[in-house]
This record gives sequence, structure tokens and C-alpha cells, in this order.
Amino acid sequence: MKILCFGSLNLDKVYSVTHFVRAGETLSSTKMQEFCGGKGLNQSVALARAGAETYHAGCVGQADGEPLLAMLRSSGVDTTLVRMLPCPSGHAIIQVNEQGQNCILLYGGANQEVTKEQIDAVLEQFQPGDMLVLQNEINNLPYLMETAGKKGMEIVLNPSPMNDAILKLPLEYVRYFILNEVEARDLCAEEGPEEAFADKLLRRFPNSKIVLTLGSKGSIYVDQKQRVIQPAYRVEAVDTTAAGDTFTGYFLAGIAGGMDVKAALQQAAKAAAIAVSRKGAAPSIPTLEETQAFR
Repeated sequence: MKILCFGSLNLDKVYSVTHFVRAGETLSSTKMQEFCGGKGLNQSVALARAGAETYHAGCVGQADGEPLLAMLRSSGVDTTLVRMLPCPSGHAIIQVNEQGQNCILLYGGANQEVTKEQIDAVLEQFQPGDMLVLQNEINNLPYLMETAGKKGMEIVLNPSPMNDAILKLPLEYVRYFILNEVEARDLCAEEGPEEAFADKLLRRFPNSKIVLTLGSKGSIYVDQKQRVIQPAYRVEAVDTTAAGDTFTGYFLAGIAGGMDVKAALQQAAKAAAIAVSRKGAAPSIPTLEETQAFR
């Protein structure tokens, strides 16, 4: 099975702060670092480092996109389907507080220049049964999902960032929803205990498989045949920026490689624990060897 991640590529500027900036406040950061990121890039890096045959499609700027492509290639991702355009690459302004939590401001840039013609050309390279991994940081998602769904690809959706556009997507094509408790609550459009959202989503999308991540509380997987609970591994959090993307990549690589759900969740939880103990987005994602050695 080939895995195509059609998603964002961002240059991340990460500012270490004592607390998140409040309205009207000017705050000095204690440190600024630049990393390669974007949910699409992060998930591709995680997939490839976990051993999956990974292809990335998307767009970057001609002037500033080469570091993003180099990061993907160094992790083993095929980048021949990424287009370079005469506009800036996407970027993110990320604040990380002393507890390791983050808040993120995105600028779409080249990520919002995906055309239907590019989508058609990319999907011609894949077959029914191949996996398509999507997030909500590129344009033309409805067309991409419908075209891939009709082709018979297995669509994975990480609905992040969550907004009204997600509710307008052809969600009936989604095979796997991988989402956190905030995204699940918004998608369910109702309140309730966090742990209940997985079952609520399964009732709404009975043909899908739901993976609900709950941060330090671990994760829950449900489908029509089973329910699996995976505790989180306790580590000192330094930067949670790429934790969810790391979890997504390692879980999907495990499933694509023939693991059962329990083993894939365990592998994903270990990889995410390592990622939160390190600074940065893509640079924090561990290798398969590091994940297997984690205790």
C-alpha cells in the first residue's frame, strides 16, 4: 500500500514565552527558533520515519520552499508531486509557553494554491486501496476528497484546524477520522464527556473508524467491531506542536504495515511521547528505531 499525504508545508517560527500573548499586550519572547512544519509535512515525516512508503503532494514557494522539500527527502518522503510556485510558502507563528503548550497562527501561502488540475495529475499516480491522508490546511479539499473517494482510495481525515469548512466536506468518503477532543466536540456539535465523542462520531459515520486523541489521557479507537483504549506515556512535555501529527503518522504506518489496532496505537503513543519531549515540529518526530527502544 502506498500512502499519499496531500497537505500543507510551512516554515514555523517558534517563540518561547512565559504565557500566551493577551489582547492588547506586547510580550518579549525568551527565544525564537525556525523549523520546518505544517500538518501535512509533519505527518509525512512521521509516516516515512515509521517505515511507510510515503509520497507528499502540495505546493511551496520557489524562493523559500527548498528547506521544506529537503526535510521531507531526508526523512525518506517522495517529493516529486510537490509543486514550486512564484509565491511565498505557508508559514506559522507559534507560541510555546513554559508548560510546553502552544498556540498557532497560520498563513496559508502556497498551501492555498492547489488546483484541480494538480489534484487530477497527482491522483493518477495512485490506485484503489492506496491511502490518502488529509488535513484542513490546503484548498480544494472537497474536490480532492470526492475524486479520491470515487477512485477507491482509503481516505484519512485529520480535521485540523477545525472550522465550518470541515462540515461542508463530503465526509461520507472518510475511512479514518483522527482527531482530538476539541475537534470531535465541534464535529459532533454537542457537549458531553470527552471519552463519549468517539462513540457519537461512530454513530454519525457508521462506516468509518474513529481515533480520538485525548492528550495526557491517551487515545480511544472505535469501529463497528471493537473499542481499544491506549493510555498515554508520561514524559516531561517541552513542546506539543507535532504530537498529534506524530501520533497520526505512526498509527497509520502501523496499520498500513499490517499491525492490529492495539499495536498501532501503542506505537503511536510511544512516538508522540518522544515528540513532546523535544523542541520543534518535524525535528521532534522520532525514528522507528527510537520509538521501538522507548521504555
